[in-house]
Amino acid sequence: MTATTLSAPNAFGRLVRAIPIIGRVIREVEREVDTIYYLIAILVTGLVLAIKTWGLAALVLTALALVPVMFVLLVILARP
Repeated sequence: MTATTLSAPNAFGRLVRAIPIIGRVIREVEREVDTIYYLIAILVTGLVLAIKTWGLAALVLTALALVPVMFVLLVILARP
């Protein structure tokens, strides 16, 4: 493995890391990259439980929230 140097986060990065839950997740992922797989499993489980509880509304709202994310991803992939 090669040693990598981490640069100091900018003002936005410090602000996001100051949020209790999100900041802790970011620090854990930075410390150990395999943590991202646990995070994905937790999010999928939460989505399944939300669908079981609220039905189609939870699925529709999740899809609606992911539309901007997919749009940005497609724009990034389509750049020359």
